[in-house]
Amino acid sequence: MSVSYKDYYKLLGVERTAKTEDISKAYKKLARKYHPDLNPGDKQAEDKFKEINEAHEVLKDPEKRKLYDQLGPNWQHGQQFQGEPGFENVHFTFGGKSFDGSGFSDFFETLFGGAAGGAQFGGQSGNPFGGSFGGQSGGRGAQFGPDPFGGFSSRPRRGRDVEAELPLTLEEVQKGGSRTVSIQSPQGPKTLEVNVPSGIREGAKLRLAGQGDPAPGGSPGDLFLRVRYLPHNTFKVDGENLQCDLALAPWEAVLGARVEVPTLEGHVEMQIPAGSSSGRKFRLRGKGLGAVGKRGDLLARVMIKTPAQLSDAERELWQKLADTSAFKARA
Repeated sequence: MSVSYKDYYKLLGVERTAKTEDISKAYKKLARKYHPDLNPGDKQAEDKFKEINEAHEVLKDPEKRKLYDQLGPNWQHGQQFQGEPGFENVHFTFGGKSFDGSGFSDFFETLFGGAAGGAQFGGQSGNPFGGSFGGQSGGRGAQFGPDPFGGFSSRPRRGRDVEAELPLTLEEVQKGGSRTVSIQSPQGPKTLEVNVPSGIREGAKLRLAGQGDPAPGGSPGDLFLRVRYLPHNTFKVDGENLQCDLALAPWEAVLGARVEVPTLEGHVEMQIPAGSSSGRKFRLRGKGLGAVGKRGDLLARVMIKTPAQLSDAERELWQKLADTSAFKARA
């Protein structure tokens, strides 16, 4: 039988010396471009999608690629191919059942198809295509669907799960509630609503069922949103605790004072005892992160600030204090 030769390397846009990983990368790029779900009603895209799937099925497998490469000089002619001696009776078995290449091109069947009793690849346990086949083997009645990332399968397919970041401010983390998320999907930009539990930990994942990549003839995968805390101007995160610096004037630290301390819900008042030095930490319980009733604490660290500029009167007073005080900072 004389059939048109198919240059699988040319179909995937790779050199004949390409490595397996390069072949897979080229295939995935083309599969996304010509996927039927992204080109509804486009017969040319569908035919192209089938061709690149067939090319990938052969070139990704070392044994099938070796047989294909053994066409020798015939591949250079590029038009007609007559099965070489030894190829006419090649067929595959899957789980003990015969498969003659139905659903693929005539070129594929000429190269890998044939009558039962020929050379076998895959044996009782292997499927050289990496997928699974249902229905009766060896006949045109078996149904096969293209899966751009896993081969051909007759079982209901499920789309690929997708993971994306969900950046949140600490205020959003603490408050929780509904958030609008915009992501880039194969079909274009998509806006979704997601419910964020109050106090959710950084790195936690929120699952949105059915919002992953689609699958032709199957159900879509899921979308997983991984929480990432955005940097905050005031607070640093330490597990479920928050830390912040509390600026005090020298006289507030020496004499004590009632000052406002920032929290995620606003400012609260706290009494600073007299004689508080820089670096001392005050704990505000339940003002950190976490679920209601299990929230961490807020640690406010005293940082004494001094004026950068002084008036003559201020300088005179500071000088009088220095001359009068018996305090030795480096004693």
